[in-house]
Amino acid sequence: MTLTGKMLIGQQSVCGHRDAIRAINPATNTPLEPAYAGGDEQHVEQACALAWLAFDAYRETTLADRATLLETIATHIEALGDELIERACAETGLPRARIEGERGRTCGQLRAFARTVRLGEWLDVRVDTAQPQRQPLPRADLRQRHIALGPVAVFGASNFPLAFSVAGGDTASALAAGCPVIVKAHNAHPGTSELVGRAIAQAVKECGLPEGVFSLLYGAGNEVGIALVRDPRIKAVGFTGSRSGGIALYQAAQARPEPIPVYAEMSSINPVYLFPAALEARSEALADG
Repeated sequence: MTLTGKMLIGQQSVCGHRDAIRAINPATNTPLEPAYAGGDEQHVEQACALAWLAFDAYRETTLADRATLLETIATHIEALGDELIERACAETGLPRARIEGERGRTCGQLRAFARTVRLGEWLDVRVDTAQPQRQPLPRADLRQRHIALGPVAVFGASNFPLAFSVAGGDTASALAAGCPVIVKAHNAHPGTSELVGRAIAQAVKECGLPEGVFSLLYGAGNEVGIALVRDPRIKAVGFTGSRSGGIALYQAAQARPEPIPVYAEMSSINPVYLFPAALEARSEALADG
């Protein structure tokens, strides 16, 4: 698959016109092609409009159809083969075994959610049938089930280019629940994100679902991310990343006329203390470690 450096808005490849993002191989400090021009509020508007248009139809898909989508995504990710592994290694500096393991974990997550969707227990269906003869008042027919919230914005993580990014757990769970997904790709691995994004878009098309079920956006600054969270058609946010970034998105979500949940896994600060005696005795070993 040839990388294009373009965003995916539904089934359309779209060029951005903001500052370009370029991955850098951390092992060689070499910039990687292609460059990914960032999107803006207009691209967010287009993606959100498509997602909202797709929402009602996708929410009411059968459990079997939704499970098939998740399995098809996993199959297409695996079909990328070495191309995905090599690009992810180049963009992250992580060893091949780590990326292969993470790909397995990602596809395992998708298939696990597919099995859960088919079982349907998560719907928590409850039916209280009507009792028209009940005294002193009849009881109406009452039915309850969980339904999808709406389109979800997902933010890719830097340290997990597959399992917590474009097709990771946040995207898999949202699609399983019946929510269209708009992913804001992480700037550290744009090529990996495009490969996985195209695999998802291909699966959406093959399964005959509305194109707005999935979109992939890029952005160098915070314009795209904040615009996504503020859009009234976005009903939840999935985020893995820094504390500062997560708090900024949380505050934007809570400042909306209709606040929305932000499911955030934010970094912690783990201090390392190097004492003078240790530095004097084994400074080279500590540096190597």
